[in-house]
Amino acid sequence: MRNRFFFSTILITLTLNISSLVPGEKLIFKIKYGFIGAGKAVLELNETTYRDSIPAYEIKSRAKTNSFFDKFFKVRDEIISTVDKDKFISYKFEKKLREGNYKQHRIHLYYPDLNLSYYLKYSRKSKKFKQTRMDIPENTQDILSAFYWFRKQEFTVGDTLSVNVTVDGRNTITKVAVHRLETIETIFGEKECFVIEPLLQTEAIFKQTGGVLIWLTRDTYKIPVQLESEVIFGHFHAILEKVENVTLD
Repeated sequence: MRNRFFFSTILITLTLNISSLVPGEKLIFKIKYGFIGAGKAVLELNETTYRDSIPAYEIKSRAKTNSFFDKFFKVRDEIISTVDKDKFISYKFEKKLREGNYKQHRIHLYYPDLNLSYYLKYSRKSKKFKQTRMDIPENTQDILSAFYWFRKQEFTVGDTLSVNVTVDGRNTITKVAVHRLETIETIFGEKECFVIEPLLQTEAIFKQTGGVLIWLTRDTYKIPVQLESEVIFGHFHAILEKVENVTLD
């Protein structure tokens, strides 16, 4: 079903432009499918430790349809990325997707010092993970950490930034194009925003969708305030409606 990746697409693309790396930061979006309220997406950033001793960030994305939309296509998605706090490289990436009758559970364990990753794909038939070892380039990212990396960069209109992303057992170059500046009304008032477009080619994310445009504030924080996309099965958009531990200058 083409609807399968609707909410996971929102989760991942919104994360591209999340605000400054402040532990406890939380962004809450309302999601509409056409004119219908479909649900919520929540993005959170917290400090943690990896393997009990390595300082790290945990980036968590969750999407949930509302009770009305549940009747047609129930979604309960969670995506978690664990990245090194200082080097900002991936250590672990986990997806748990439940979309209609479709379920997916996949994990990447990254060993950046050895340039390798173990990809674990859960089989509902055998009820076991199938593990694959693969080589990865230096400084590779998962999807969520890559978009934080993009947010940390300096850019202007006309730029296109790129980084390698390792996810779903593949190494893929991910690009983000900065198209224009536009002033829109947001929960912070009227704000000038960059309008950008993520150009991902990985299967199960953008392969079956049209272009995704994201508006992020033109300031130090680069907060995503709006997302719109024309997809094969319709039109959706997400609007930032609530924030916690985020203060603009």
